[in-house]
Amino acid sequence: MSNNLAIDINQLSKCYRNHKQALDNINLKVHAGDFFGLIGPNGAGKTTLISILTSLARKDDGAIKIFGIDLDQHPTKAKQMIGVVPQEINFQTFETPWQIILTQAGYYGIKQKEAAPWAEELLHKMHLWHKKDMQARTLSGGMKRRLMIARALVNKPRLLFLDEPTAGVDIEIRRSMWDLMREINKKQNTTIVLTTHYLEEAENLCNHIAVINDGKIIQSTSTKELLKTTLSQNYILDTETKQTAPIEINGDLDLQWLDAQTCLLKLHEHQTIHDAVAILQQHNIKVLSLKNETNRLEQVIHELISNKQEGS
Repeated sequence: MSNNLAIDINQLSKCYRNHKQALDNINLKVHAGDFFGLIGPNGAGKTTLISILTSLARKDDGAIKIFGIDLDQHPTKAKQMIGVVPQEINFQTFETPWQIILTQAGYYGIKQKEAAPWAEELLHKMHLWHKKDMQARTLSGGMKRRLMIARALVNKPRLLFLDEPTAGVDIEIRRSMWDLMREINKKQNTTIVLTTHYLEEAENLCNHIAVINDGKIIQSTSTKELLKTTLSQNYILDTETKQTAPIEINGDLDLQWLDAQTCLLKLHEHQTIHDAVAILQQHNIKVLSLKNETNRLEQVIHELISNKQEGS
């Protein structure tokens, strides 16, 4: 068995009744212990892929192995190694966190005597112990998200799927959840597969990323290698010099004035921000501040999808 692979997918396909090809001969490998990102636009096939991997949907063709175990031949054995945090809150909100976790343990055949100490530890880890006897409907959005993760960890899974785990929570809660997800991945050696629309999240958390579009994997590589493929970076520059009319800049700078003192600078391959600022200074334009206009990963993915569509 390929125990070094948490997920081994070969020629996976899925077509819905409306003849929409949700997944088209996908091949994908995720190594054990990895923090893996699955990124793509809405309707790309992310949810369908996760649903098939967690046995919530049926595939039409292909083979899937979870830690070397064939999902078709031994579905129960494979599912025992999996935890899932869906995007939507789906627990009974009138139950308490304590009841929710113990009920989930029962689904895996874990007796309450065994489950109780682990449930207590999970609630402490998620900073929910003080809320253990309160109805879940009274919890904040961030607490509900943490409770979803605690429930998914009740069977001590080797593989954890996180589907938009920080959707709808504020930035502070999101970053605290990043720390929690890193801890689960590193300290518990849990393989994590993350789907997210927050590309900053993928860039900060994931070691490897697969980009999916129109049911096909168009790129699967390390996050570092993926970021190297960007051909341009955009910056917003605030300048001291007011421009009353468009100005021609020598030096092949891709510059667009947004107002009298603000411009959009697009740096292409081999151009540096230092050189660009020097050229602007030669034209008596002093730069006061600058910031990235877009997330680098977002830009890379946009370019990948655009290039793929142009080549189709």
